[in-house]
Amino acid sequence: MRRSIASLGGSLVKSRGFSTSSSPEKIVASVLFERLPVVIPKIDPIVYAFQEFSFRWRQQYRRRYPDELLDKSNARGKGDYQIDYVPAPRITEADKQNDRKSLQRALDRRLYLLIYGNTHGSPNGKPVWHFPEKVYESEETLRKCAESALQSVLGDLSHTYFVGNAPMGHIAMESSENVTDSPSFKQFFFKSQVIATNKLKIGKCEDFVWVTKDELMEYFPEKAEFLSKMIIS
Repeated sequence: MRRSIASLGGSLVKSRGFSTSSSPEKIVASVLFERLPVVIPKIDPIVYAFQEFSFRWRQQYRRRYPDELLDKSNARGKGDYQIDYVPAPRITEADKQNDRKSLQRALDRRLYLLIYGNTHGSPNGKPVWHFPEKVYESEETLRKCAESALQSVLGDLSHTYFVGNAPMGHIAMESSENVTDSPSFKQFFFKSQVIATNKLKIGKCEDFVWVTKDELMEYFPEKAEFLSKMIIS
């Protein structure tokens, strides 16, 4: 009885993990590396209209204060030390030139990093646009594998923050009979964010772009539905 329990426990331990030695199907860890919005997004016209209606409605029942009290409160804080606030422009030079290599564009939107080069599963071994990714080998966890993928592109992870230890989504890529060298594999996506910088040195790729969610769909038309559901905002 003890021998059967021990053998069962040993088989369970061996079956855990992400070993791919018994199966030709690979596991790929990809990183959805994003830059968060820098400025507050513009308010939707419907939301703005509702806020205006709510303000006017509250004004009808607001508490009225004596004019002497209001005059004193308005005069408070005025002096020579006041500085006129001029907001920075929302449209930058990178927006005007459509410079997708710059982080100084689409300041009210999230930007995602795409790199151009060879990757696992690319058709006929040709370079394609893809997320920073790496085939799982012997890393302790899939997140460690994702960190290695991003580090190989950035050089270090000092200006990155990985959101959680679990992937935000995954997709099973099937092999195509019409395309050679297109093996089937499972792709797991991890979210990471740019922290405390507006310029990163991207390496080990032929090209790179920072794109919005809408622009992202142009690069992956076959995955547009999946990416649209995975990327909420």
